[in-house]
Amino acid sequence: MKALLLWPIMPPSFWSYQETLNLASLRSTNPPLGLITVAAMLPETWELRFVDRNVRLETEADWAWCDLVIISAMIVQKQDFRALIQKGLTLGKKVAVGGPFPTSVPKFALEAGAHYLILDEGECTIPLFLEALSRGEEQGIFRSTEKPDVTQTPMPRFDLLDLDVYLAMTVQFSRGCPFQCEFCDIINLYGRKPRTKTPEQMLAEFEVLYQLGWHRYVFVVDDNFIGNKRNAKVFLRALIPWMEARNYPFILLTEASLNLAEDDELIELMVKAGFTIVFMGIETPDTDSLVGIHKLQNTRCSLVDSCHKITNAGLQIMSGFIMGFDNERPGAGARIREFIEETGIPQGQFSLLQALQNTAMWNRLQQEGRLVDGLGTFHQGAIMNFAPTRSVEEITEEYIDAFWQIYEPMPYLKRTFRHFMMMNDWRGKTKRPITLKELRLFTAVCWRQGVLRSTWLRFWWQLLVIALSKRRLVYDYMTTLGIGEHFFNYRYVVKAQLLAQLEALKQTQQEETSHQLSAVR
Repeated sequence: MKALLLWPIMPPSFWSYQETLNLASLRSTNPPLGLITVAAMLPETWELRFVDRNVRLETEADWAWCDLVIISAMIVQKQDFRALIQKGLTLGKKVAVGGPFPTSVPKFALEAGAHYLILDEGECTIPLFLEALSRGEEQGIFRSTEKPDVTQTPMPRFDLLDLDVYLAMTVQFSRGCPFQCEFCDIINLYGRKPRTKTPEQMLAEFEVLYQLGWHRYVFVVDDNFIGNKRNAKVFLRALIPWMEARNYPFILLTEASLNLAEDDELIELMVKAGFTIVFMGIETPDTDSLVGIHKLQNTRCSLVDSCHKITNAGLQIMSGFIMGFDNERPGAGARIREFIEETGIPQGQFSLLQALQNTAMWNRLQQEGRLVDGLGTFHQGAIMNFAPTRSVEEITEEYIDAFWQIYEPMPYLKRTFRHFMMMNDWRGKTKRPITLKELRLFTAVCWRQGVLRSTWLRFWWQLLVIALSKRRLVYDYMTTLGIGEHFFNYRYVVKAQLLAQLEALKQTQQEETSHQLSAVR
């Protein structure tokens, strides 16, 4: 079997970092870990070609060569996902699909024409797919309610990647999250009982990346790295001596729940293991909204104090914020902006609320008759797909204003500086080289923020203070400023997209009113 593995194009979003990638001569933030793990599950006798369409496009020769096309996708990739399925059909190829999006919304892939839907977790369903192929079955849907033992998950096929084009590599330690946030689909996809790999597995994956010569970021892509705190600590205790022996070859980042602030030992272990950034779903500073979405873990302690504690320990916080929860009070955008300023968080992943299919929120809103537009997504330029408890126009206008101000260059520089000045600057002793990619990015940052913009005086003063007082954080600080270049541009995209949708919504409402008046007459 000759299989062509495709990863669809990611449209511009908070996470695309397109302007930053361009400045560094990189092509994508990180590779699709799921797809290269699937590649490791396929028979050794198969011939494989892997194409990340964010890095390069497949050729017509690739299409002509293959017998089978395997496509994985997240919901934000749905447009290119559908186009790839339909191209495969046009060329007479068998098309198999999987990943988070088809698993949550199989109807989309079926309507697009996919022959095989390999859903849920591949450790359970890929064997079912391979058995069906061996029997000559022309189509099929393969599902499993079983949650696999991830200690049996094979080593991802990192060898299929062009390492030089990515900002970060990805590995996974755990699947699942113990919490039950109403809007989140993770517990539906992976369950509420976190399953973890062994320390030996993780160190083997790190060793492969090390031997391949990787020296930049490694993103531990767990939805909640500390979902199983005991196992996380066991892994970290094994990781620390591995990192020390190799002079900290990677910069680690991950996602974790805010209750990390309640465990001093866990914070210390993460810092000593080489973690420098942690993404946390804060969502909103409004306690009533947190209770309403069942995110009670964020209500036990002061959000500001928790953030400061984690930052002071040496971890840079990236955060998720959402507007549009039920019974949200006016001014939510301003309150989120004030929270971001108070904590100094540079990167706030800030979105309008979307109801994702099969979540508790989706089911509730469907029963209440409030869903208005099929599929939801966490794309920042997308208007809400349900009727909120206050005006959509009011929420969206607040959001546009807050997003715009958060990513003004001067406020971004100021709070990034405050954030880094709060941080413990301990970093493991490293011999990690500064590559041409980083030099290009840092030079562009100096030129844009230190010469072209009105931020020039603030930029050079802050850089001097960081260099003198937090010398070990200079790399992280400059990288964070470089990522700011993406947001400075992206806010224009978000504003234009949302204003266009508001205008379309206004026209629709006017037409409906006109029709109603005509009916009355």
